[in-house]
Amino acid sequence: MRIIDAHQHFWKYNSKDFDWITDDMSVIRKDFLPGELLSIYQANNVEGCIAVQVNQAENENDFFLIVANQFDFIKGIVGWVDLMAFDIEDKLAYWHQFKKIKGFRHILQGEKDRALMLQSSFKNGVTALKKFDFTYDILIFPDQLQYALELVNLFPDQKFVIDHLAKPYIKSGEIDQWKKNIEPFKQYENVFCKISGMVTEADWKNHSPETFKPYLDVVTETFGTNKIMFGSDWPVCLVAASYEKVLNITQHYFSSFSSSEKENIFYNNAIEFYSL
Repeated sequence: MRIIDAHQHFWKYNSKDFDWITDDMSVIRKDFLPGELLSIYQANNVEGCIAVQVNQAENENDFFLIVANQFDFIKGIVGWVDLMAFDIEDKLAYWHQFKKIKGFRHILQGEKDRALMLQSSFKNGVTALKKFDFTYDILIFPDQLQYALELVNLFPDQKFVIDHLAKPYIKSGEIDQWKKNIEPFKQYENVFCKISGMVTEADWKNHSPETFKPYLDVVTETFGTNKIMFGSDWPVCLVAASYEKVLNITQHYFSSFSSSEKENIFYNNAIEFYSL
């Protein structure tokens, strides 16, 4: 089965830009570059990936472009740009010349204003994305799902994807409120969801494929097999599981699905969404 990894990261580590990597995450306090990931992909039949922003700085886009030009398996980039900038259209026009930049993301999960995405300047930025055919990755915690729902309702022609299932509280086993807030996205044909980032929301030392089944049931029912895609969240996932284990969790859950459904989840949906 062919695989596109729809969500992973690269970085050159320094303590200033990566202060979010706490002591208990020390395993990822180092550089993670394409050469290392290539060998992992070759061992797991992964054809390519989407490299996703880590830091909110446009110079990171330049770094991603450099490595993407060196390694062809990097099929697309989700970068960062200040969507609230007054000259957002000029910024997007500049990045549009680089064909591997497919879309953008903002770290909404870390914002004090939980509804930042509904500010007029932010919505202006989302409006501009469509003009250049850029996607938008929604990175939020469950408490922001209500605002994300308002956002996507305003932009029926914009491609959105919810990263990491909106980070449900898997470790504590909470599911009811998250389920209630994510199910309304079912009505939006333009909203996808990434099967990614689950192991880091679980008990890092004590989880199994069964741990994630209730959450995967919800997103599969909500989005359908045409709008979900596999992502490893490598190397962040390494705090809780190896690449192989992360891949196995998703493959195990979908093992009884048809071959065409699996081809969509692991390959076609990422290609369609990001126009690879």
